[in-house]
Amino acid sequence: QVQLVESGGGLVQAGGSLRLSCAASGSPFSMYAMGWFRQAPGKEREFVAAIAWNGRNSDYADSVKGRFTISRDNAKNTVNLQMNSLKPEDTAHYYCAVDLNPRYRQTPTIFHNEYDYWGQGTQVTVSS
Repeated sequence: QVQLVESGGGLVQAGGSLRLSCAASGSPFSMYAMGWFRQAPGKEREFVAAIAWNGRNSDYADSVKGRFTISRDNAKNTVNLQMNSLKPEDTAHYYCAVDLNPRYRQTPTIFHNEYDYWGQGTQVTVSS
């Protein structure tokens, strides 16, 4: 059973930075693509960033390109999201997720329904 636990959220002023982390357990994590999604109140869950199993390929939502960076450390079973130049519109609950099919996916998917396990999320609030 895969378990994902996010951390690193909090309250930050606009223009500030936060680093989210997701710790994975219960599976050979290094074979799978990982993603970050977010959901604001009254809105649908949206894609933020995703990374291939080996970290060589990544993808970002247009709204975060150039500001957010996704990375992973397979030795530590973690995936991180460095968020810089935060804006009030980045305020949301952030979730990490793992895509179990297929293994060794080279191009990570941006579609939330293709991810198999999710963490409980961590809240990010950006004040103006």
